[in-house]
Amino acid sequence: MKRILFSLLLVCSVVSRADEGMWMLNNIDKRTADVMKGLGLQLNPLQLYNPQGESLKDCVVDFCDFCSGVVVSPEGLVFTNHHCGFGGIQKLSTPEDDILKNGFAAKSYEEERPVEGFFVRFLDRTEECTGRVMRAMNEIYSQNPGKEPKKLDSENLDSVMTAVEREYTEANPGKYCLVKSYYGDNRFFASIYTVYNDIRLVFTPTQTLGKFGGDTDNWMWPRQTCDFSVFRIYADSLGRPAEYAKENVPLKAKRYARVSLKGFQPGDYCMTVGYPGSTDRYLSSYGINERIEGINVSMIDVRGKKQQVWKKWMDSDRAIAIKYASKFASSSNYWKNSIGMNKAVKELNVIGQKQQLEQDIRRWYEQDASLQARFGTMFDELSEAYARRMEPIRAYGFFSETFLRGIELRRVAAILSSKGGKIDSTEIVQTREQLQAFYKDYDARVDEETMAVLLQNYRNQVDKKYLPSIYNKVDSLYQGDTKAYAHDLFSKTVMTDISCLDKMVADSTLFDSDPMFSYYESIRDFQTTIYDRVHSDRQTIDYNEHLLTQAILERDQETPHYSDANFSLRLSYGIIQDYTAGSQHFDYFTPSQSLLDKAARQAEIEDYELEDDIIAMFKQRDFGRYADPQDGDLHLCFLSNNDITGGNSGSPMFNGRGELIGLAFDGNWEAMSGDITFNPALQRCIGVDIRFVLYLIERWGKADRLIKEIGL
Repeated sequence: MKRILFSLLLVCSVVSRADEGMWMLNNIDKRTADVMKGLGLQLNPLQLYNPQGESLKDCVVDFCDFCSGVVVSPEGLVFTNHHCGFGGIQKLSTPEDDILKNGFAAKSYEEERPVEGFFVRFLDRTEECTGRVMRAMNEIYSQNPGKEPKKLDSENLDSVMTAVEREYTEANPGKYCLVKSYYGDNRFFASIYTVYNDIRLVFTPTQTLGKFGGDTDNWMWPRQTCDFSVFRIYADSLGRPAEYAKENVPLKAKRYARVSLKGFQPGDYCMTVGYPGSTDRYLSSYGINERIEGINVSMIDVRGKKQQVWKKWMDSDRAIAIKYASKFASSSNYWKNSIGMNKAVKELNVIGQKQQLEQDIRRWYEQDASLQARFGTMFDELSEAYARRMEPIRAYGFFSETFLRGIELRRVAAILSSKGGKIDSTEIVQTREQLQAFYKDYDARVDEETMAVLLQNYRNQVDKKYLPSIYNKVDSLYQGDTKAYAHDLFSKTVMTDISCLDKMVADSTLFDSDPMFSYYESIRDFQTTIYDRVHSDRQTIDYNEHLLTQAILERDQETPHYSDANFSLRLSYGIIQDYTAGSQHFDYFTPSQSLLDKAARQAEIEDYELEDDIIAMFKQRDFGRYADPQDGDLHLCFLSNNDITGGNSGSPMFNGRGELIGLAFDGNWEAMSGDITFNPALQRCIGVDIRFVLYLIERWGKADRLIKEIGL
C-alpha cells in the first residue's frame, strides 16, 4: 500500500462498454454521460446524483442491507422483490393466517403490518476519504519502522476504516456512515445514509406467483416469476426516522419513481440503480481456482444434503414449511449459484483467460526495472500462498457449512454459553427475545436428522486431522453411528425449545451437564484451530491481490475500470437485449401464455403450481392498460444487458427518461461466472416487467388505492 495513490482518477471515470460495469453515481463524468446519452438516456449526471438537491438516487433504497428497492409514491411506498421481502412475510405468517401462501393486500394504512428488523437506507452523499485512511495507515507505519507495510495492511485497515467511520458519524449526528474500500484497497469512500426502521408490509402476491418456478427456474431464462412485494416507510410526524410506533405516519418522499406503461423494444436504453453486493472481477487465477475448488464444492455438497432433509419435513408439515421457508430459500439460492458458477467457469475457460491476462502483466512489468521491483514477486507469492491453504480452506468450507450453517442448535448453546454459567436477572429479557426469535423458525426433529446426516458427511469429506473432538465421542460411545449420537444428544438436552431458559435459570448445573454445551465447546475450540490454519497466509494473499489490482489499473490507464461491487450505490447501464447460447436463441421477454404453459405442468413439477383463480384470470386475457402496445399481450419478465449481482435484487430498472419499467431479480444460467468475469455475449439481467406487477396489484389484489397512489 506504499504506492496507493497512483493515477487512478482518470481510470475511474472512463467508459468502454455500455453493458459492463457497476459505476459509482458520484463519479460519472462528461465522457460517461455522453455514452449513456448516446444509448438513449435523457437525464444529465446531476439528475442522477445530486447531494445538494433532488435526484434519481433519492428514490432508490438499500433494503435491509441485502437487497435494493425503489420508492414509487409520495407516501413512501417501496417496491422490492418478493424474495427480498420473503423473510418478513414469513415472520408475519402463521398456519392460521398464511399470508406467505395466500398473499396479502392491506386495504388501509391501519392494516399495513410492521415487520420487525426491517429497515431502509437512503444515501445522502458519498465522498472520497482516501487521504484520511492513508494518513492513518502511514501513522501506523511510522510507529513500526521495522515492519514491512504489507504485513500491516489487512491487520490494521479494518480498524482504520472503523475509526474514520466514527469521525463521519460524529460530524453527522443522526446519520449512518460507512467507509468502504474500492479498487482493491486503492481508494476509499464514505457514504452517509438516513435510515428508517419502521417498515410495514403493504402487499405481497401468493407464494406461487412471487416464487413461480422455484428452484427449478432459479437463475434460468425464460422466467415468469412475479418477483415483487410492497412495503411502506413510516416516520414520525415531522418526517424523521423513528422506531415503530402506532402514531407514526407514512414518509413524505423526497423523490419517487414514476412508472411507465409504454413498454420497450430491443435496443431501448435500460439502467439499474441499486446496491450490488460483491464481485471479484480483479481476483487472480489462483483465487478463482480456490473459490471453485476450495469453497464452492463444500457449499454444493453440504447444502444439497441439508436441503434434502429440510425438504422432506417441509413437504410433510405446513407449519414446518412456514418455519423453514426463508432459510431454505436463502440456502438454496447460493447452493444453485455455486453449481452454476463452477459450471460456467469451466465452460467459459475463465481461469485460462485470467492466466493469459496475468502473463500479459508479467511481460509489462518485466520491461521496466522500477515496475519489476514493485510487482516482480507478486505472482510467485500468490501461487505459493494459495497452494498452502487449499487443503485447510476446503476443510474450513465443509466445517462452516456443516457446523456453523448446517446444524442449528449450536446457536442456542452459543447464546447461553456467553452468559458464563449463570443468567443474571437483568439479562433474562434480552436472552428470552434472542431465543424466541430462534425458536420461532426452528424444529428440533428436523435439526436432529440434519445433524446425523451432516456429521457423517463431514467425516467422509475431510482428512481426519480436521475432525473436531466430538468424533472421539461418536466413535467410542456410539460405534461411529452419527444417527445414534444425534438422537441421544437431542433426547437429553434441554435446549430443544424455549423452556430451556427457565430451566437454566432454575438450575445452573445444567451449564455443566447439558450435552449440547460439550458439543458446542468442541466445535468452538476446533473452529479457532482451523481458522488459524486458513488465515496464516491471509496477509500475503490480500497484499498481493491488492498489488495485482494496482498493476491492472496502472498498466491500462486508458481503459475503463470500475470498482468491484461492495454493496454501495451503483449504476449499470445498457439496453434491452436478447441472447443466443449455443444453438438456442432466447427472446427478450416472456408472454402471458408461457405462464399458463408452465402451470399446465404443475402435476409433474411442483414449482409450477398456480391457483385456479389466477389461471382463470390469465386465460381471460383482459390486460387492459397493462397490455403491451405492440402485441396486446401482457409481458411478464424481460432481459437487459445490465451488469448486476447479488444485492441488486429489487433494483429499479429505468428507461431513458428515468421512469420505472421493472425490478431486477435474477441473472441467467449461462453467465453464472459473472461475479468473477463479465461475458457481454451471454450475461443478462432478468427483470419483472412493472406492468405485470401493477396488473396483479389491481386485478388480483383489488388494491385500487395503491394504483391511485402510484399515480395511474
